[in-house]
Amino acid sequence: MAVVASAPGKVLMTGGYLILERPNAGIVLSTNARFYAIVKPIYDEIKPDSWAWAWTDVKLTSPQLARESLYKLSLKNLALQCVSSSASRNPFVEQAVQFAVAAAHATLDKDKKNVLNKLLLQGLDITILGTNDFYSYRNEIEACGLPLTPESLAALPSFSSITFNVEEANGQNCKPEVAKTGLGSSAAMTTAVVAALLHHLGLVDLSSSCKEKKFSDLDLVHIIAQTAHCIAQGKVGSGFDVSSAVYGSHRYVRFSPEVLSSAQDAGKGIPLQEVISNILKGKWDHERTMFSLPPLMSLLLGEPGTGGSSTPSMVGALKKWQKSDTQKSQETWRKLSEANSALETQFNILSKLAEEHWDAYKCVIDSCSTKNSEKWIEQATEPSREAVVKALLGSRNAMLQIRNYMRQMGEAAGVPIEPESQTRLLDTTMNMDGVLLAGVPGAGGFDAVFAVTLGDSGTNVAKAWSSLNVLALLVREDPNGVLLESGDPRTKEITTAVFAVHI
Repeated sequence: MAVVASAPGKVLMTGGYLILERPNAGIVLSTNARFYAIVKPIYDEIKPDSWAWAWTDVKLTSPQLARESLYKLSLKNLALQCVSSSASRNPFVEQAVQFAVAAAHATLDKDKKNVLNKLLLQGLDITILGTNDFYSYRNEIEACGLPLTPESLAALPSFSSITFNVEEANGQNCKPEVAKTGLGSSAAMTTAVVAALLHHLGLVDLSSSCKEKKFSDLDLVHIIAQTAHCIAQGKVGSGFDVSSAVYGSHRYVRFSPEVLSSAQDAGKGIPLQEVISNILKGKWDHERTMFSLPPLMSLLLGEPGTGGSSTPSMVGALKKWQKSDTQKSQETWRKLSEANSALETQFNILSKLAEEHWDAYKCVIDSCSTKNSEKWIEQATEPSREAVVKALLGSRNAMLQIRNYMRQMGEAAGVPIEPESQTRLLDTTMNMDGVLLAGVPGAGGFDAVFAVTLGDSGTNVAKAWSSLNVLALLVREDPNGVLLESGDPRTKEITTAVFAVHI
């Protein structure tokens, strides 16, 4: 029987760059964009002489890329050898397979290892699928002469084929192989594969009927996924994207990078089971606090279509600036951190007001959703409503400060964190009726913009964006992390609203 697990994409609303260093925090929102991993045996039965085999088969299929890769997995040292002649490699899935199987060998008792070996000898058939939200279909929509609207995106078939970027004439292409929307597809994919494998191999039970085990099981998924993702990308990042893929929306403080130092031993001849045992015993000191947008607010993401940005090169430039101008950079980082905390505080106040004074809260949100922010103060007709308006305006002010310090950092480091074209778009967006705030997610650049809208105002914002040549995506916040699905998402009806603004 196939195991199907899914993990969400993310939007880093606050904490860009700062989140790379402890103890700086970031607010990361998980979304309804999800990566699915389907794991099942290749063979129904084990051949009589299979126990003597030193290798088992692994098949990886990516229907959207029209790719299939075949591997041999050593049952002795867990080495993974690609035996496909011309297949493109997927290091994230490869590392997910190796570390998930290593974790099984390192943690299961003797009786369960016999079951594990039988499962492995049946082979591992892995299929990966990402919802359309992870990829850019802007060019296809324009080529068909369709308007840049969410309705055009919704008309695409689920799990559409993915278009490759064309190489430049000189053979040097700075763009990624596939046009993406910046939702953290590699982290979501890695997490989904790890979760499906760990459930298939009997290490975790991600079913909803086993809630008492769920958080410890999720912690195991998190550690294996972080390890595989870091090794695959060749560096130890902040890990917020994997964390949100596992746990959903939250406030995040990164783990100390040293906890993964033993992962480098995998290439030094040390058995992978020993490596993962040391990692599992390590001090994972990341911090996670529950967070989601206050009620009656929606996340809206837009694709300006002005070209992609390279996050690693932008991070490198920021670090270079930090070293060359320590005093100025530390002062800017401190002010940015304070602004991030201020926004988080205002959101928490709004959530509390919604809980304690729902009628007043709902009345203010409904009224402000149809008005420009300059007129919101008119809703402060009594103390409870005044408190809501004050927190709304406080949120806007905090975001304006965040944007200001992010621009200062970008100008000082010579990188386009909030390019002029994005500044104009964000200023225009923040002046629209019902828009609480707008910004560039994560490391910034040209990839995308986000807005948080009140009530039903998102529909009008999407229309306004379309007139500005910005494609509003179907992405919205979904606080759920990794999930065990009931079946193959291609065989069941996937109902995605044409444009949903209600959470």
